[in-house]
Amino acid sequence: MLAVLQEAGAGPEHMVRMTWYIIDRDEYNARLKELGQVYREVMGRHFPAMTCVQVAGLVEPRAKVEIEVTGVVPE
Repeated sequence: MLAVLQEAGAGPEHMVRMTWYIIDRDEYNARLKELGQVYREVMGRHFPAMTCVQVAGLVEPRAKVEIEVTGVVPE
């Protein structure tokens, strides 16, 4: 999503909502430090409204997380 926003002249600060779909809440919680580090590398100190939902499975069989993002591109 960040690459798409950058093509439109926007950045991570233009992401207004994220929904994280995870398949294993315990693994997610155990790896929060790792996730936080990667998040900060990509997003900096921008924190849009976020929701995290545990699901039974994702479309990609090997995926552990899927992130849905809503972005608003400035005019």
